[in-house]
Formats: sequence, C-alpha cells, structure tokens
Amino acid sequence: MSDVLQSEKVHYKKMESTQTCYGRSHQNLEVMKAGMFLRKVKSRMWKRQRHYKLQEDCKTVAYKSSWAINSYSTFSISDVEDVREGHQSEMLLSVADEFPADCCFTLVFRGRRGNLDLVAESAEKAQAWIQGVRALMENIENMDESTKLDQWISDWFLKADRNKDGRMNFRETKKLLKMMNVDMNEEHAHCLFMRADKSKSGTLEDQEFVEFYKMLTERIEVLDLFQDYSSDGQILSQCDLEEFLREEQLEGEASYEHALQLIDRYEPSNTARMNHSMSIDGFLMYLTSPEGSIFNPERQGLFQDMSQPLAHYYISSSHNTYLMEDQLKGPSSVEAYIQALKRGCRCVEVDCWNGANGEPVVYHGHTFTSKILLKDVITTIANYAFKASEYPLIVSIENHCSIEQQEVMARLFRDILGNMLLRSTVDAKVVSELPSPEALKWKILLKGKKIGNESESLTDEVSDEDEAAEMNDCPASESPPTDAKKSKQNLCKELSDLMFCKSVHFQSFEHSRTSAKPNEISSFSESKARKYSKEAGSDFVLHNTRQLTRVYPSGMRTDSSNYCPLDMWNMGCQIVALNFQTAGMEMDLNDGLFTQNGCTGYVLKPEILCNRERLFDPEKPEEREDYHPLLFSVKVISGQQLPKVRQKERSIVDPLVRVEMYGVPLDQAKQETKYIDNNGFNPNWNESLQFTIHTPELALVRFVLEDYDTASRNDFIGQYTLPFTCIQPGYRHVHLLSKDGMSIHPSSIYVHIKIAEL
Repeated sequence: MSDVLQSEKVHYKKMESTQTCYGRSHQNLEVMKAGMFLRKVKSRMWKRQRHYKLQEDCKTVAYKSSWAINSYSTFSISDVEDVREGHQSEMLLSVADEFPADCCFTLVFRGRRGNLDLVAESAEKAQAWIQGVRALMENIENMDESTKLDQWISDWFLKADRNKDGRMNFRETKKLLKMMNVDMNEEHAHCLFMRADKSKSGTLEDQEFVEFYKMLTERIEVLDLFQDYSSDGQILSQCDLEEFLREEQLEGEASYEHALQLIDRYEPSNTARMNHSMSIDGFLMYLTSPEGSIFNPERQGLFQDMSQPLAHYYISSSHNTYLMEDQLKGPSSVEAYIQALKRGCRCVEVDCWNGANGEPVVYHGHTFTSKILLKDVITTIANYAFKASEYPLIVSIENHCSIEQQEVMARLFRDILGNMLLRSTVDAKVVSELPSPEALKWKILLKGKKIGNESESLTDEVSDEDEAAEMNDCPASESPPTDAKKSKQNLCKELSDLMFCKSVHFQSFEHSRTSAKPNEISSFSESKARKYSKEAGSDFVLHNTRQLTRVYPSGMRTDSSNYCPLDMWNMGCQIVALNFQTAGMEMDLNDGLFTQNGCTGYVLKPEILCNRERLFDPEKPEEREDYHPLLFSVKVISGQQLPKVRQKERSIVDPLVRVEMYGVPLDQAKQETKYIDNNGFNPNWNESLQFTIHTPELALVRFVLEDYDTASRNDFIGQYTLPFTCIQPGYRHVHLLSKDGMSIHPSSIYVHIKIAEL
C-alpha cells in the first residue's frame, strides 16, 4: 500500500476514534449527547422549554420544542462565535430578577444570526453546556487541513449510514450522492460502489469508504495540470514544482526555495517529503490551501503605511448602528454594535434623544424602533472598541437632546470611556491636517456638533444628517422644522468640548478649500454625494484629500437596504456608512475592500485619490498621466462541493458562475458562464471571461455562484469578493462565502487568472 493510502488509512482511524476521544476527554459532551431541556428566552414574556441534544458527529446540536414529536431543528457548532456566561445579553439582563446568573448563558452566532439565550435548571447543567461548547469550538479552531478533511469524510459517512451499523449499503450510497449534490445514473454509481467494495460484502466500511470518497472527489483537471509539469507523470520533483510556480503562478526568483517550503507544508507522504518531491495529493492540498487561494496572503496582514493623515484612508463605517432590522419599527440593540465592531467597523453611529428620568436614549427618532439607554451603548463600545482593530474608532453622534441631557451625555462619555476618549483637538494638536491612524491607536474619537471657536455662542447649525433625521423620518402627523436650513440647536459646552470631529453643513468646495479646518466633516446623503460626483468629480476628489466626508443612505431606504459604496469610494469619500445588518452585494463589497490590511477597518486610498497636484476624475480615467489599462482574464474551470440551495433530497443545483467587476464607471461589467445541469458536487465549466480594467487600484472583483432557474430568479449559492490589487495570478481556488459572509468550507471554484497590460 502506498504512503498516501496508508496516510488516508491513519486519517480514517483518527476519524473513527474522534467521537470516543471527545467522550473520554470531556464528560460534559456525554451530558450534551444525552440531551437536556433548556429554557429559551426571547423576551420577558416568551420563555419556553426546548430539548437540546449534541449529535453523534460532535459538530451539530439538534433542538425541538416539548410538544414536537420528531421535528428537530439544528445548528452547527462551527457557526458559534462565542459563549457568554451569566446575564451578558440584553435579553438575559431583562429577566435577571427571575433566573440566577450561574444558570444563564448565551450562544453568539457568526454573521447576522441572532443570539440564543438559554437558562439551565442548575448551575452544574449550565456549565456542562458552556464548557462543552467551548471545547468543541476550540477543537474546530485547532484543526489542520488534513483533520478538516477527515472530519468532512466522517460527516458524510454518518449522514449516509442511515441504520447506524457502521457500514454503507448501495441504497444508502445512492441517498448519499443526492445529499452531496450529485446526479449520477444508477449504473455508474453501482460501478463506483463495486470498485470500492474490495471485500465483496455488499457494503462499504473503513478504508473502502475512504476509497469511495477518493473516487468521487478525484479532480481530473488538477491531475492533468500535475502531469503537465511532472517529469515522470507520478510526482513533482522540487525542480518540477519550481517550474510550475515560476511559469504558472508567476512567482519569480524565490520559487525554488518556495517549492521546498510547499513540499514540507502540504505533502502527506513521508517518503516523498524526504525526497523533496510532491504527490498529486500534496499538490491538491497546496492548491486548496490559503497559499493557493486567489487572495494574495501578503496583503492579508497589515502591510500599508498607517502614518498618513486620516483623510487618506477608507474607514469601515456603519449607518444607524443600533438597528438590527429596518429603519421604522425594528429593534434597537447593543448587540448590533458588538456585531459591527467585531467585523472591523471603525465608525459607528449613535442617535441620542431625550429619555425618561433624565437618561438619554438611542433610537431612530420619530419612528417605532425600540429605545436603548445611551449608557449601555457607551459601555458596549468601551468593551468592544478594540477587539478587532487597534486603530481609532470614530463615534458619530446625532444629538437631539436638551441641554440637561447633553450634560448627562458628556458625563457618560467621560466616565465610561476614560483614557480611551480623545479629548477634543487638544490631545491631537491639529494644525494643517488630521493625525494618522498610527498616532491615534487605541483612541475613541467623537464626531458631532461643536461650538465654534470664533464665537462664544452656545448654538450651532444643524448639519445635513440631522436635517434628514428631522425631515425624512417625521410621520405625516408631525411637521418638520419650518426652516431647517437655518435651524439652530442649543449646545452644552461640556459635550461640545469632547468632539474631536466637528460636523459642519457643506456650503461649497470653494468654501471648504479656503476656510475649512482639518477636523471639520460634512455628511452627504447618497443622492447628494452622487450629484456632486457627476457635476464636480475632480473638486470632490480634491476636497477628500484634505477633509473627511461621511455618506449615509437615503431616508427612503426604510427597509435598511444599501447603496453601492463604490461610487463614493471612487471620489475618495472615507466614511461610507452602510446598514451592516443587511446582507447583499453592497456589504460584500465593503467586506471585500476591508479584508486586506489586517482587517483593521482602515485601507489606504490609492495615490491618485491623495495627490493634490494631479487631480483624478473617475469619469475620465484615461486622462490620468500614468494611464495603463489591464486585461483581466478569468478561466472558470470547475466547482467543488457546492452547498444545496433547497434541502430536499432530490433537489440538485444547476450552477453557473458570474464574475462582476466594480470600480470607476468604465470598469463596471458582468459576465457569466453557462449553467451545468444537476451537478453541485464537481461541475466543470472550462469557460474564459475577459475584462478591461482602466483603474486597477479602485477595482473590486466579485465571484457569484447561482442555481439557474428557467421559471424564476436564480437562487444564490455563494460569493467571494476581493480588491483587484489583492488577486494572485495562476491556478487558484476561490473559497466561497455565504450571504452573511461566513465560510462555506469546502465549497470553492477553481480558476486560472491572467493579468496583462493592454
């Protein structure tokens, strides 16, 4: 038996003992597997018993209501991001008088899924779940690629083995193929089954199942490429691999040393490693690894200069951060701040209004959205501000409070944020330009209305976004301020003094050029920003080399939909605020842009948007001095293990790939492949798509997979978005994400990328 097969056998034995290993190490898991009634809390009035049970795969939790007979729902441990003990959620805090803290815990999920607040009958039972889930999460986090593969095989075996006898008969095999998104005729399926059934027992077990899995997942397109570069058709020597890296992956001088590193890292066979060579298994592991990904690993960590003025950076920004759903009647929650900050958001919004008992509240004014206390919002910001990034956090304040409650606001910001709060411009010594993200590390900057230095008046003009709050959000029964443009608001000096960024009404680009101070910031609605970009593109770009600009969604977007941020980024606008709670193309672009540079929430703008001497107009990219358009060629080769769209057993996807280009208007384009009938497991397209890129440094590429439907709109399968400048050429895998931006491992698209000057 070859080393590779022996390695697979060892993997399988490890897989076989995974569950018993879990059981020996963690008695808590045995308690979880036995199942337990836990009280699910959704509100002060809704607290119901549910039966929760860890499944045999030690990766899935099934739950059902006490009255349900067999209708279990499930969630995956890999979807859990955090386990909080005690009253550490708004929901559990609201019932703190009913349930002791040591019986309560919260499961926090990745993406946009809501928390699961649970109460156990005793502290001991709560700890079994708290410690058990944490242990399982740690195990998943520490898995290497080969262990993930073992787990994946194990999962399919457990799903296919319907009668739980540790073997898989042909009937179970046919059901497995449907589950795996494969539509294979019975004759071919039986042929594969017989080839794998070496013992002639009519069932598959142990190594036979591994062989069946290998036959299913054989990648002919990768094998062909491997043999093109292999001197003997069996292995890649270090020289063979170096040639592949130089010729196809365009790695250049360091490719010989890199070839040896890849062999050491990915080759499963000890013999091949000792001979400095790579088998087809090692080659496939490299291609599907982060190094073989389309995203250049060198751009994933912090690689940009962080010492330039703040105005030179794109800043990941959220609109009405407190909202979990729509803008009219949805809930406000501190959880929305936690989710945004953990995603790397560096500018959050707080809308402050007068509350009962002298306590300012946060909500969307003049609507039916629920209210939360400002002090809870500030406490949450203090706790989570620097969990994902050490670079400055801007808190954008819409202040609608009375003088008395503004004084309370000032005290809360000072007392809760303490030394994290940058005290006005005194700390930063703003002279001719804003300080850098590097100089402002670990600091929280407040942005809002501020009393002017030249006047001792305690009033200030209402800014654009405050006008929008007053006018767009007023129900028909209420009348907005009569002369909003000239309306003034009394300001509390203590609060005004805490503002680092001063919100000002935008008058004109000429006025800003001659009179604006570096810490003054204007807010534009999306429509006003678009108007200025069309009418005075170069002036807008120049303005944004010096001043911070904030753009926010139209007041008509009551459903919390988003506008395309690219139009604003093209102008150099830094704070392009989006509704983080709403999944879709717009948030994919935002996530894609900020995936680079260590996910810090800060990305250095291209030099063309920071240069004050040579003005750039996104509408006329061909007029720039160093205009060098590129030809971007994508060969979409194949797909791997795509998820089902509909969970019905007989439903199999008909996948197509669309490549979408975003950037300056000339670069906006979309092309797609044909669809493949009934194959979500290993579809092959082998189609080439080509794009001309006029401004590469502003371009983003979005790969979208859809399930083709003749009668209705195509269903979304997965997507991946990244900056054009972060793309690695050559043979690459595009690892797909869900609608919420979560990994759907091992789903991917295999592509060949070529970038050339026109």
